[in-house]
Amino acid sequence: MSTATGVHALVRRTHEERVLSALRTHGALSRNELAWRTGLSRTTLSEIGSELLRRGAIVVADTDAATRSGSGRPAERLALDPASGQFLGVDFGHRRVHAAAADASHEVIAQAVDRYPEDTPWEERIERAFALIQRMSDETGVHFGALQGIGIGVPGPYTNTNGEVPAVSWKKLPAPVGVDVAFSTRFGAPVIVDNNTRLAALAEAIAGPDAVDNLVYLRLSDGVGGGLVVAGRLVTGSRGFAGEIGHITADPQGIPCRCGKRGCLETVASASAILRACRDAGADVDSIEALGRAVAKGDPVVDRVLRRVGTTIGHVLGGVAMTLNPREVVIGGEIVHAAPVIIEQAAATLRYEVYSIPTDQPHTVRPGQLRDTDGALGAIAAIFHQSPLLAGYPEPSGHSSPVSQQRSAP
Repeated sequence: MSTATGVHALVRRTHEERVLSALRTHGALSRNELAWRTGLSRTTLSEIGSELLRRGAIVVADTDAATRSGSGRPAERLALDPASGQFLGVDFGHRRVHAAAADASHEVIAQAVDRYPEDTPWEERIERAFALIQRMSDETGVHFGALQGIGIGVPGPYTNTNGEVPAVSWKKLPAPVGVDVAFSTRFGAPVIVDNNTRLAALAEAIAGPDAVDNLVYLRLSDGVGGGLVVAGRLVTGSRGFAGEIGHITADPQGIPCRCGKRGCLETVASASAILRACRDAGADVDSIEALGRAVAKGDPVVDRVLRRVGTTIGHVLGGVAMTLNPREVVIGGEIVHAAPVIIEQAAATLRYEVYSIPTDQPHTVRPGQLRDTDGALGAIAAIFHQSPLLAGYPEPSGHSSPVSQQRSAP
């Protein structure tokens, strides 16, 4: 792409955002009203409006006939299309895939989830994701004929630099090679792929009114992963391994981990590991819901297990906090909402670990705000590419196919 072409694209995108922002804030507007609110010339607005109409980002809502006092033909009023999925976020976990669609105003308008066995091949996972997106479209009426970008999160390390996306994975797991190609071919839209927990960290960092410039994120799910925001930047590392806190050794004599090592934090703090430890201790819990009920009634066996897990998490995060000095430490995953004592114990242990520098300890240790949707929402945020946390982060790659502009559903 030449510099001139790149500048032209940036200017066009800025103009589009002005139009979309005005429609998001004020509702349906005539072209004259849009020109006044955006400061764009009628020629520029005509070009931008025609393109947004062609893509399906906006629609002709009605006319201004009811509010006109003069003669002449009523002017059309334009509005955001509430059913147009402009951005798609997909989060592949070890045992489930979650999809979310956002409209032109960046609001999430549909979400869905599907589960599969951990050993499901990637070809089948991708097909399950396609079927999930189709079902989401059928059930909500959201269509993807104007899809502008797709963000995809995958488990394990994933290198994404300079437009090249060579996938890598842990020794005992197949690498998600070809995910980007499959989605760009299916939908004809630009795609970005990254580690799903790193994308979840991005979502948590920008969830509040102001982006958090130094944050450590840990997600306890089917696996245990992490993400780092350091000095106002989402960190990927030289080979995509930055933030793999779940594979820091927590117990050198522990059980084998999927990565090939022994005693990683994941073997202690993943949802399945926690449930297994509770059962081994004599508690009758076989799901996160059952764990939540045991916590609610004050089961002492479950409480001891959870406090032991929280202590282990706190020790590991203490080392990370001493190294990075974050402003926030966020622990996400459904299990922490069912068992908040994990956060409580991890926070207490972390405070002890950084006690030698009390003025520099993390300001906040909190549960994740976005529950299990964080990876998909972070994937959408990466597609927007507007947060300052993404400075230097790779732009989506791929192309927009003419076929995709004619397709009303995946």
